[in-house]
Amino acid sequence: MKLVVIGGGSSYTPELIEGVIHHHASLPITEVVLADIEMGKEKLMINTEFSRRMIKKAGLSIEVKGTLDRKEALTGADFIITQIRVGGLDARERDERIPLKYGMVGQETTGIGGCFKALRTIPVILDICKDIEELCPGAWLINFTNPSGIITEAVLKHTNVKCIGLCNCSINMQYDAANRLGADPEELDCRFIGLNHLSVMNHAYLHGEDKIKDVLNVFNSESVVKNIEKNEEMDEIAKELGFMLSPYLQYFYLEKKMLAEETKQALGLSGTRANQVKKVERELFRKYSDENLNEKPIELSKRGGARYSQAAIHLIDSIYNDRQDVQVVDVVNRGLIPQLPEDAVIETSCVIGKNGAKPLRDIQVPKAVLGLICQVKSYEMFTIEAGISGDKNKAFLAFLNHPLVHDALDAKKALLEMLEANREYLPAFFPV
Repeated sequence: MKLVVIGGGSSYTPELIEGVIHHHASLPITEVVLADIEMGKEKLMINTEFSRRMIKKAGLSIEVKGTLDRKEALTGADFIITQIRVGGLDARERDERIPLKYGMVGQETTGIGGCFKALRTIPVILDICKDIEELCPGAWLINFTNPSGIITEAVLKHTNVKCIGLCNCSINMQYDAANRLGADPEELDCRFIGLNHLSVMNHAYLHGEDKIKDVLNVFNSESVVKNIEKNEEMDEIAKELGFMLSPYLQYFYLEKKMLAEETKQALGLSGTRANQVKKVERELFRKYSDENLNEKPIELSKRGGARYSQAAIHLIDSIYNDRQDVQVVDVVNRGLIPQLPEDAVIETSCVIGKNGAKPLRDIQVPKAVLGLICQVKSYEMFTIEAGISGDKNKAFLAFLNHPLVHDALDAKKALLEMLEANREYLPAFFPV
């Protein structure tokens, strides 16, 4: 089996290699190809050598290659994982800082910053999919690139690639719920529904009994993801609503507080999250370069990708071995949320097997969050249309439909500034 990682220079790559090692008994992977672009060459080479050391320590005969030739990498692939960041962390920093100037949340996947991350990524991911259609048409694409739901929907609407979107939020929420119950996470059967970074857990079955109320009665001060500090009010809100919340819902339910915290950080010594990640990554790649290091360093947990490999490789394992188990992924709606279009991508609990992901049909969106989901999906659809067409009006409509945008004049100013700041990554908007 050949596994290809597009974005192999990512600091998350050792997480994936760890997953490959842990699943070696059930996944006969013989070749892992890490692919990246020229800008990521140095990190790609570091990851390639580090991955080889990890594989050698595990005593496995898996060949690890690093390449800048994407077509060569994809030829004959069985599974592909995408974990790309178009424009790098510098573009992320602009996504975080520019919205703050206009009194809007600046975040890499939520709000207008997330919109521009998607606009930069859509043309690149579609170009990758053209290669997949040509060189490995039977392969599965596991998309971990954020904003995962938007990118996955763009792929499924505009290509013939077999694609499933993935995020580590849900698995971390499951572990959080199990911790509150004092239970084994593997024994907890959770149900999720919503959108990527906008999902809720409304059931948590332990030995057949729904323990969601017990989960909500226990407060936890720690965030389930490292890239967002948790506000203690969220547990109280979740208890009142009757379901667990994706950590990203803080931006909607505590917008003023989150905006104030972001502004303070951006103006202070710690800087935006992008600034913080740059520091973390410098230290990570310094460690990855150590020829004596042959296992994932604990510092990687600060990067925000906890249990990423567990989710990604588990998904591949379940497809390959037709396990028919339940996982939370991004898939086509097909009427599960009747208020959304049939071809919209949602995030929900699915049965995973050789034919992909099949949503469980007995999950309903709680009325308390349905309106928000519908509005955000409208924003997502306009974002995809803008990313495909390069239509500035579509991008403006995406801004106006986002719940975190409250003024059309500010939205127009922010849009024009962000378009100009991202000019080199937006060929559809700025044709030569």
